[in-house]
Amino acid sequence: MNVVNLMDRFDQINQYWSPKIIGELNGQTVKIAKIMGEFIWHHHDDGDELFLVVKGRMTLKLPQQDVILKEGEFFIVPRGVKHKPVSQEETLILMFEPHETLNTGDVRNNLTIDLPEKL
Repeated sequence: MNVVNLMDRFDQINQYWSPKIIGELNGQTVKIAKIMGEFIWHHHDDGDELFLVVKGRMTLKLPQQDVILKEGEFFIVPRGVKHKPVSQEETLILMFEPHETLNTGDVRNNLTIDLPEKL
């Protein structure tokens, strides 16, 4: 049982769109990432995904709307819903999702990370 300091963990990340695992509980994984620019459209068939903005601002593009998240705000993308994270500035995010969730969901490409590093 350890206390996790989010900012210390974010300081260990030097690449955008490369989520790192900082905790696990009840089959769920707590991940953090630094993001900037646009990710890809994708969805997750088997689980919801929570995005919490720790620092910065991001947009979650959804088929029917864009959701803008500021520091301290979160949004849960329901399973099966296509989404595309976008950020115009460096943004620090925390994600909460089932352990087996791939960062690129139903898409496999050069951004897919099969086994995220644990910090």
